[in-house]
Amino acid sequence: MAYVATRGGERAIEQSERLFRSEMGAIDGARVQQVKESLPYLVDRVMGEASLYDEYLAALALAQTGGELYEAVLLLRAWRTTQPRLCVAAPVEQDRLFTHRRISAAFKDIPGGQVLGPTLDYAHRILATEVLQGETYEPAAVDPAETPTPAYHPGVSAWQAENDLVDLPEPDAVLGNDIPDLTREPLLFPSKRAHTLQSLARAETGGVLALGYAAMRGYGQAHPTVNELRLAEAEIEVKHPDGRSFSAGRVKVSQAEVVDKKGEKLGLGYAATFGWNEVKCIAAATLDLNSPGAEKGSPTEEEFFLYHTEGVESSGFCIHFKLPHYVTFQSSLDAMRDARAKKAAKPKPNVTEPAE
Repeated sequence: MAYVATRGGERAIEQSERLFRSEMGAIDGARVQQVKESLPYLVDRVMGEASLYDEYLAALALAQTGGELYEAVLLLRAWRTTQPRLCVAAPVEQDRLFTHRRISAAFKDIPGGQVLGPTLDYAHRILATEVLQGETYEPAAVDPAETPTPAYHPGVSAWQAENDLVDLPEPDAVLGNDIPDLTREPLLFPSKRAHTLQSLARAETGGVLALGYAAMRGYGQAHPTVNELRLAEAEIEVKHPDGRSFSAGRVKVSQAEVVDKKGEKLGLGYAATFGWNEVKCIAAATLDLNSPGAEKGSPTEEEFFLYHTEGVESSGFCIHFKLPHYVTFQSSLDAMRDARAKKAAKPKPNVTEPAE
């Protein structure tokens, strides 16, 4: 495969970029703010796949690329590489997540109760076409809760472990700068657990959904049940140089646990990501659940799904086919012509007429 540089058309290339950006128009702070406020779940997706939590930068990337997700994620990842790594936050414990939504499909009654939170799961999918006729679509106000929901909830899997239904992994003793970092180390197989979870956290949502759906439809070893799905805010606790711990703020996170019967206990799959992205976390946790013992080359084999859900790399490889490949393609044509010429030059075998 040849990667041929484009030369001699600098002005044409410059003008093609100008043509693309002319359709975007002028970008200012007000436009970035509008993207951030009107498309929060899209902003969340970009932050998650870029592995950088900054709502304004994600909104800027979307505005600058016209909503082209792969380009927006690439922009944000590229910007991330220019920033210093100041410190590593303390581990985020599940029961210390400020919870907005928490549901379980495995149990009706879970410790702390079901919290529906913000969702369209139970809504009618009706397009508000009246907006195009000049009317304003304004959602109804939320009624205040009679009994406020607790902000913090225990994990369902922790409750299951207490009842000997599931074995939880031992807490990781590696902390701080010793934690394996996928952005600084190559992804090798068998993958480190930290690399697996990091890869799934920044994986392309559509790719994770496609492979997770394949597993759900029978191309995997385990059928998932959502043990717990949670949308929350995580407190970012860091240490000041003088030794004091303090909160640097909160970031939105999603996490999902899925389970399946494995012998006498439940098998557990897990995924989490920046922002609120339920579909990605459920599909990613399904892949995690199915990966032990998966066949080589199957959708649920770890090496297969971690490589093929890397959105920036896969989209870049696909897009590169648009670039000039004149030399390699011409060599293929020359080989074809040469083969045809050699075939035509071969003398035809003499055919002897049968005697009468």
